[in-house]
Amino acid sequence: MSQRRTLGVLVAAQIAGSIGTGASVSVGAVLAADLSGSAAWSGSASTMSTLGAALWALPLARAAAARGRRLALSLGWAVSLLGAVLVIAAAVARSFPLTLPAMLLMGAGNAANLQSRFAATDLADPRHRGRSLALVVWASTIGAVAGPNLTRPGASVAEFLGIPTLSGPFVFSAAAAGVAAVVLFVALRPDPLARNGSRGRNLRIGWAAVKSSPQARFGVATVAFSHAVMVSLMAMTPVHMQQHGATLTIVGLTISLHIAGMYALSPVMGWISDRVGRVRTALAGQAILVLAVLLAALSGDSMTVVTIALITLGLGWSMSTVAGSTLVADSVELARRPAVQGVSDLLMSLAGAIGAALSGVVLTLITYTGLSLAAGLLVLPVIVFSLTVPARQNQGLDQPR
Repeated sequence: MSQRRTLGVLVAAQIAGSIGTGASVSVGAVLAADLSGSAAWSGSASTMSTLGAALWALPLARAAAARGRRLALSLGWAVSLLGAVLVIAAAVARSFPLTLPAMLLMGAGNAANLQSRFAATDLADPRHRGRSLALVVWASTIGAVAGPNLTRPGASVAEFLGIPTLSGPFVFSAAAAGVAAVVLFVALRPDPLARNGSRGRNLRIGWAAVKSSPQARFGVATVAFSHAVMVSLMAMTPVHMQQHGATLTIVGLTISLHIAGMYALSPVMGWISDRVGRVRTALAGQAILVLAVLLAALSGDSMTVVTIALITLGLGWSMSTVAGSTLVADSVELARRPAVQGVSDLLMSLAGAIGAALSGVVLTLITYTGLSLAAGLLVLPVIVFSLTVPARQNQGLDQPR
């Protein structure tokens, strides 16, 4: 009963918070390019958001270990609300420098989003851990798909409030983050970490646990590099599409379909992970990511092919992230799990931030085709890490703890 209630609260908060995240994704790069006056800076919005998720990963994990998931998750969304308000202020003031710390604060919402998937495993039956984690990932589908399509309503809100058009979606981001924070703070009782007794562990234990476990290393590498592939390509796709004449509506629809690929089938990915093994599922996800970057590289001027590539990219990310994250949860005993998960989220977000930071420059230097192929090279480290996992896990026989 406690697990069912926990999942219900996490799902509700994910739906609310992801609306705000999705609303900002499709216009963040365009807003950055507009305020900076250069497409080379368009990746800065995604860079700072993912860097913010990295910077907030360990503080939120530390807060979870010391005070429980309820405080940590609600704090993350509250900080994200503040960031969205500052983005609006930056747009009004036509200040590109102000958007950078604002997006950094918004990254706290991404960190809370990531931590929520692990919160779903705190009380889960080990045999169904992948499905519990995937259910919370899936909950992001509703808000994340709807969010990018709020660009037109956002423009109407912006007109009503007398603020710049591109800042309108961030009004939804602020409101959604506030709802998520309240839902979690009020309703996530009893706290899942308080129930399982795993609070209070030092995060340095997480680093040691990851280094000592081949399964944990592979899981962390899968999540981090898969995220880097996805963010690198996704962050620049709106800019690429606009350069080829796509409207904001078409861009929003494409990003919505991409996010649907990321989240909509995550319960299926969790079921596959539980049935055939985490490692096999993660490697299948890498193969799908390779297909996605090849489609993007060959898309040329076709927005249809770009959209198909983005959907495929989302599916590869979903399979890889669900399998890798579940393997991280499986790899250590319950008491050390929050610390290990904090490390995983930190590295995942850092990898995404680096990918986003370089993607704008790479797009400018070697075009969208070159960016796509460069992103595909990030699959190689995951394959290397898979070779270090014991044969039993590689055969799909990994047994969750």
